[in-house]
This record gives sequence, structure tokens and C-alpha cells, in this order.
Amino acid sequence: MERKKIYNPESQETTSERKIFGGNPTGIFELNDIKYQWAYNLWEMMLNNSWYPKEVDMTRDVNDYKHLTDAEKSAYDKVLAQLIFMDSLQTNNIIDNLNPFITAPEVNLILVRQAFEEALHSQSYAVMVDSISTNSKEIYDLWRRDMKLKTKNDAIAKVYENLSNNPSDKNIVKAMFANQILEGIYFYSGFAYLYTLARSDKMLGTAQMIRFIQRDEVTHLLLFQNMINSTKKERPELFTKELEDEVYQMFRDAVKLESEWGAYITQGQILGLTDNIIEQYIQYLADKRLNAVGMKKLYHVEHPIKWVDNFSQFNDQKTNFFEGNVTNYSKGSLNLDDF
Repeated sequence: MERKKIYNPESQETTSERKIFGGNPTGIFELNDIKYQWAYNLWEMMLNNSWYPKEVDMTRDVNDYKHLTDAEKSAYDKVLAQLIFMDSLQTNNIIDNLNPFITAPEVNLILVRQAFEEALHSQSYAVMVDSISTNSKEIYDLWRRDMKLKTKNDAIAKVYENLSNNPSDKNIVKAMFANQILEGIYFYSGFAYLYTLARSDKMLGTAQMIRFIQRDEVTHLLLFQNMINSTKKERPELFTKELEDEVYQMFRDAVKLESEWGAYITQGQILGLTDNIIEQYIQYLADKRLNAVGMKKLYHVEHPIKWVDNFSQFNDQKTNFFEGNVTNYSKGSLNLDDF
């Protein structure tokens, strides 16, 4: 598989012939003539959701952080270190690794917007680290020093590296599923810990920042779910039993990795987050993500910490972000029937 041409005047591809990948685009964005309406709807939603980290008041969190227990501080720092890695990875992965092979202009558009938002999230974490922590350099160095974190990061990056080293139809599809796991399991798990602090009336500025970030992640999750489902319709021959087995194993590995990470950072000392609850929550997320792309559930468990959903919502929204059923946003609304 080759990267698409950025300018291809010889192309005679019609709108109906357009594909998520493997197409022959001209390189021109003709946004009045699109194939994937869901992509354009997501683009408008992303624009309506525009926000900036400095809108969030972190003043109280500075004092709250000083009064966290040692276990809470350690977990907070490790969660931030993990989130910093994932948004850094996604910014580069989307632009350099995935988008060059995507041949639908309206999908290219929202992938560029996603990369911008991932970079914005990195700035958000920088604001949080620099304004709250007294050990900002240590947090930014954790990905090198903490072997548990490094092992997790290496595992997450592996699928993306496979696409980079061996671009193929199968590896692109696997990368889409890897993005679904990253956006819909790994990020959500980290967010849940920070909402747990907010439940105890601590670090409320952090929780507000995470609400903005998670609102973006909902659109990222919808993006990859729709890319997978659209590819299923266009290229059903790619979704073999072998591929499905590999995808299920990716999800099993992700659940195991994230459950072990959750137990490691909380050390059984964070109120409301036992090892069993963490594992069940991650299993629940995995089932939701699989179900959204027409695959069978693996775990069949209930949501063990439904209260966490309340902390992901803005006061003027009707949105359960953890379910991804978006009906209204605080900076603009959009009917998502086309998704």
C-alpha cells in the first residue's frame, strides 16, 4: 500500500467510488460533494466544541494537591504521565502514520482536527502539571523511569509501529481498532481515576479540564467506530475470521494491560476503586466498544461505577459521555442521527 498523492489531477474518481482507504483521490477538498455524511457532521461538532485550557480555573487544585495523600498524589502523577504519552502518540500517529493512507477527503479533514485536539490535550496536561505539581520534570520523565508505564506504552505503540513498518490493508484496519481501544478504553480508564478525586470534592479544576478533553474523545471514538463500520461495508473481504480473532485478542490484551495498570497506580488505597471494580469497568468499556462495531461482547458485565458518568457531564448537556450517545453540547448542538 502506498501513501495517497497530495495532488492528483489525473484522478477521475467519483464521489460514489470514494473509499476510506485504497481510493484514488484528487487531493482537492470538495466539501459540497461528500460520501460520508457522518464525517462532515463530526467536523461541525468538533468546531462547535472548540475550547482552550486556559478557560479552566485551576486555582483551587493547587491547594487540593498539597493535601492529597501520598497514594493519591502518586496515582495522580502516574495518570497524568500516561495521558501525556497517549496524546503525544496520537498527535504524531494521526498525522504521520494514519492520515496519509486515508483517501476520503472529508475523513482527512476530521483526522487533522483530531490531531489538533490531541495537541491541545497535551497543552492541557502541561497546564495541570505546571500549575499543580511541585515535581513537573519527574512527571514528564516517568515514561522513561517507570517500567510498568514503559511496558504499557510499548504495547500500545506496537500496533501503530506495525502499520508504519508494513503498511497494508489489514494493518490499517487493525490500527483503526487500536485507535478505538486507545480512545475508548485507555483514556477513559485514566479519566475515571481523576473523577474519583472529584467525587471526594478534590481537584475539581482537573475534573473540569478532563470533561473538556473527554468531550473531544467522544468525537474521536465516533470517528473510528464509523471508519470501521464504513470499511466493513466497502471491504467486507478484509473482515476475515483471522482478523476478528486478532481483534478480540487485542481487546483481551488491552483489558489485561489496563487492569494491571489500574491496580498498580491505585495500590488498593483509592476509595471507590478496588482492583475488581477497575477490572470490571475496563471489561465493560471493552464490550461497549466491540458492540459499537458489530462484534460480540467478551465479558458481559455491568457498569460497576455508574456515578463516574455524572462527572463527565456539563451542567447544560444531556450527554452520557461514557455511552457515547451525544445529543447536546454546551458550545453547540447537533443531531447525531446520521452517525
